[in-house]
This record gives sequence, C-alpha cells and structure tokens, in this order.
Amino acid sequence: MGTEEQIGRIKKFALIAVLDCLIMMVTGVVALLARFEFSFEAVPQDILNDWIRFLPVQVAVTLAVFWWRRMYHYIWRTVTAYDVANMVMSVVAAFAASVVCALLMGVKLPRSVSFIMIICLLMAQVGMRCVLRFYVMFAKKVGARADDERILLIGAGDAGRVLTQEMDSSKKLGGCICCIIDDNPAKWGKRLNGVPIVGGRDRIQEAVAKEKITQILFAIPTADAQTKRAILDICKMTKCKIRILPGIYQMVNGEVELSSIKNVQVEDLLGREPVKLNMELVSGFLQDRVVLVTGGGGSIGSELCRQIARLKPQRLIILDSYENNAYEIQQELRRTYGENLNLCVEIASVRDKARTYGLVKKYRPDIIFHAAAHKHVPLMEDCPSEAIKNNVFGTYHVVRAAEKFGVKKFVMISTDKAVNPTNFMGATKRFCEMILQSRVNSNTEFCAVRFGNVLGSNGSVVPLFKKQIENGGPITLTDKRIIRYFMTIPEAAQLVLEAGAMAKQNQVFVLDMGEPVKILDLAENLIRLSGLEPYRDIQIEEVGLRPGEKLYEELLMKNEHLIKTSNSKIFVEEQGEIFADDIMRDLVRLDEAVTWEESNEQIIELMKSMVPTYHAPQEVNELVQA
Repeated sequence: MGTEEQIGRIKKFALIAVLDCLIMMVTGVVALLARFEFSFEAVPQDILNDWIRFLPVQVAVTLAVFWWRRMYHYIWRTVTAYDVANMVMSVVAAFAASVVCALLMGVKLPRSVSFIMIICLLMAQVGMRCVLRFYVMFAKKVGARADDERILLIGAGDAGRVLTQEMDSSKKLGGCICCIIDDNPAKWGKRLNGVPIVGGRDRIQEAVAKEKITQILFAIPTADAQTKRAILDICKMTKCKIRILPGIYQMVNGEVELSSIKNVQVEDLLGREPVKLNMELVSGFLQDRVVLVTGGGGSIGSELCRQIARLKPQRLIILDSYENNAYEIQQELRRTYGENLNLCVEIASVRDKARTYGLVKKYRPDIIFHAAAHKHVPLMEDCPSEAIKNNVFGTYHVVRAAEKFGVKKFVMISTDKAVNPTNFMGATKRFCEMILQSRVNSNTEFCAVRFGNVLGSNGSVVPLFKKQIENGGPITLTDKRIIRYFMTIPEAAQLVLEAGAMAKQNQVFVLDMGEPVKILDLAENLIRLSGLEPYRDIQIEEVGLRPGEKLYEELLMKNEHLIKTSNSKIFVEEQGEIFADDIMRDLVRLDEAVTWEESNEQIIELMKSMVPTYHAPQEVNELVQA
C-alpha cells in the first residue's frame, strides 16, 4: 500500500471517529432533553454534571471498542445484513463498557436516560454506516436509463442472493434485476433483496414480456446438466441475451460475483452430465511419472498438459512442431506452477524419425500421450500424402521409439471419424489404431481413445459459427441433415487420462456421449444465445457436403461388442486380431507411394485396400438417405 493511500485511509478513519464523537455528544443531549420534557432548565444539575463526566469516558471506551470490533473497516456501499448485526453488537458492547467504567468512577446516569441514549446511538451510528448503501440502491433504481439492461434472474438461492446484493452496489453492470424465477413454490410471491420472485420456469416468457427484459442471468450453480438445458431451452426462445454463473465450484470458492458471470456457451445446452474422473486411479497412474505429450500445444494436447500438471508428475515433456502453441502452454504452466513443475518443451515433428527417437531416448518417459496429428478433413482429402507422413508414420515412429526405450504405456488420441471412415483423415486414424492393435507381444501397453467432436477445439465448427455471427452472418452449413456427437475439451482430456490409467494391451476406448446433435440446431442455438433470431437477424445457408464428409458419425465399429469399465461412461471396444506382418507390409507400400509421389487417387485407393471399413462418402450418405 502506497504512502498516499495510507494517508487517505487515516483521514477517513479520523473523519468517521469525529462523527462518532459528535453523535455521542448529540445523543446525550437528546436523551436528557427527552427525559426532562425538552427543557434544559428542567434537567437537574447533578445529572447534567454526571453526564458531562460520563461523556469523555464514553468517547474513549467507544473508540477503543469500535477499533477492536473493526467498525472503521466497513465498505459502506456494500453493507449487508450480517454487517448491520455486527454493528448493533458493537454499539451495544461499547455503551455497556462505557456504563461499567463510569460506575467504577462513581458516575451513574438514570436508567431512563441510558435507555434513550442507547436507542439514539443505535439509530445514528449504525444508520450513518448504512446510509450510503441505501443511497446507492436508490440511486441505481431511480437513475436507471431506458437503454439500461433489464435483467431477469433465474435462481433465488445463495448465488442469486449474493448477485442481487452485488448488483445493487456495483457500478460494473448498467442495469437492474427486475424479477426472479425459481422452481421452489415456497418462494413464489416473496422478495429477495427487494426483488420479487414471480414464479417457476413456466413463467419465464411471460415475465420477459411483462417486464420488458433484455438480459437473463442463470444463477443456479448446483443445477445438473439436464435441468440447466431444460431451463436454457426456454430462455433461448425469448430472444434475450443469456448469461450464466459457471458452476458450483464458484460457490465453494466464494467467487460468486459479477466477474464470475459468463455468456452461455453451447456446451451448456448439451444436457449431458460431464464425465467424472476417477482421481484416485488417475493420480496413481501419473504421479511421480515422466510423461510425454506429443502435439502438446494443440487443443486436446494442451488440456492434457494442464490436467497432468495438477497430478504432480516427476517431469512433463511437451513436444510440438508449432512453436507458438508450445510457447503459450509453457508460459501458462510456468505461471501456474513455477518451480513446482519440472517442465520441458521440445519443438520437433513426429515425422522426423531420428529426432523422435532421440527425444524418447533422452527423457525415457514412463507414459506417452500421442495427440500429434493432422485432423482437418477437407485438407487431408487434398493432401493425403501429408496425412500419411504425419498421422501414420509419425505415429509409427513414436510407437517404435516407445518400445525401444522402455515406455510403459502409450495412449493415442483417436476420433469417431476412424469408425467406418469416409474420408482420408479418418482412414489414417483407423490405420493408426490398427498399428497399436498389432503390437500384441510388446512390453509397452498400447491403447487408443476415440471420441467425437470437441467443442471449441481448433478448427471445430463452433468458433467458425461464432465468427460468422459476429460478422453479421450468414452461417454456412454444409448440410442441414448432418448430426454429430460433441464433448468439451476438459471432458476429452479426462477421458484420455482415465482410459490410459485403466488400459490393458491393444484396447480401443469409446465414450458414451449421449444423444447426437444436429448441426442445424447447433447453429440456431448459437444465434439465439447471441440474442438474435435465426433467419431474420442471421441467415443460415446450406453450401453442400465437403469432400470426405458424411451425414453422421459413429462411435463404434459395426458388429463389435462393448465391454463395460469401472466408469459408466467409458467402454472398451472388442476387435478382431490384426497381425504385425500385415501392418509392416502396408507400411512399406505406403512409404513407396509417398516416396514415388503417386497421385492422390492412387493413394486413396491404396488406403481403402488396407482399411477394410473405408468407403466413399457417397456410398454411406446414400445409404442414410435411403
């Protein structure tokens, strides 16, 4: 704290202390006048003398008690009911202590005068500290402009109570809460900090119309995913801007404040409970281990690094070919953990066999999470040889290095596009799964983790739609019939960690991702969450399927069985036997195709011969349409 700020605080304390002294003097005079018919002549001289002797004792004792009880440390514009109760206790304690001290000095005031005095002190000293709070509340409501936000709050629990209090006193929000919605009938018709609770979720649209609401705040941190989705589905039909308090951890950490509120994200509308991580299993798997993450700067790779770092590995190595991404996650982890995390960052490509072998030999990791890959479907249709170099041979280099230098476990990030692939990228990821499944006699345990589209990841559809909405539209949709499975980035990383912890040799893990989502619904929801109306404010245009794109994605290979795991959301897919010799012959043929720069068509046909489930998208899409 600077010298000027200290001087300012001292001046403030001195001013309030002087006001307290004046209040004690005035209340003493008022008490005497009230007791003796408001005439100084009627006040007996001995009582007046006793009060004059009592006053300095009262001032000294009160100032001491008030300092001890921190009466000079309140922020007056944010005073709460709890603060008021403490103030009352402080005033009563100070007056009682003053009376006791005066009695020890032989000074005694009439009980009627003392009673009147304490009542006046409570009204004046507590009221002085609350008056600014009342002024701020009044001024905020009276001074509201026509263009200020009119807010409907959903949730009359603890979070709603704290938010209504802060909004009354804060200058951060240009608006006011007009009404509250809560599903508890016992609260209907009552008020929360002066704001009426008008009913349950079925009254949302009515309240929005009646109160001319422009913004909705969802403040139920304890709500499960299905409840949240059901309420937000109603809210998004109101054309109001919707914001949300992120989650229950905000309540636990005491972070319920205006800065905690965020815009509603599309993942809030998924209506699926997030995957719960078995912390004991995963912590035992990663703690005090040397862990290498390839592609550690990407969306999934960087989130893996964040979650691994929390579990206290012996060393975390981030490998990425793109220096900007690697630098960003490096700086983030250093800010968060400092010297408590043994962090190494290597700029390299898994396509470089010698460099990959050298790094694995140098660090001797216990566990490798392999997230490095080309993943953009249309680009890989145009550049299949690059997908082979990076996805297939990059994976094979890391696999062989892991075996050669004693890595205990290897976990590869796969995709639902590897299931009955209709594009070259998906086919390369399926081939990578086959590489892992062929290593039956290896001392390294290999597994793959397969999940759907990741919300917010680089290149995903949601950031594209958001940018198009910001630019005023239109949103471009390849086909209005397309459906996809979705999950969040943290969920994807957690699935990878837990699957790696429970994995045995050659397993492919899949996630129960709930119901698939229509991309058209996703686009319409994003427009509504922005406070706009689809097809009126923002148009949605259909531009046709991209090369290699199919109308739906599958998480499981056809005709395969699922085995339950200890996590109800994670399953193991049983697959047929794959022979290492066959994989080696295919790798040699792929190497020749890339080396001799065969045409894209030849390379695609070659991959179809190696991945039996790889079909042209037209075949699959025609089957769906039929």
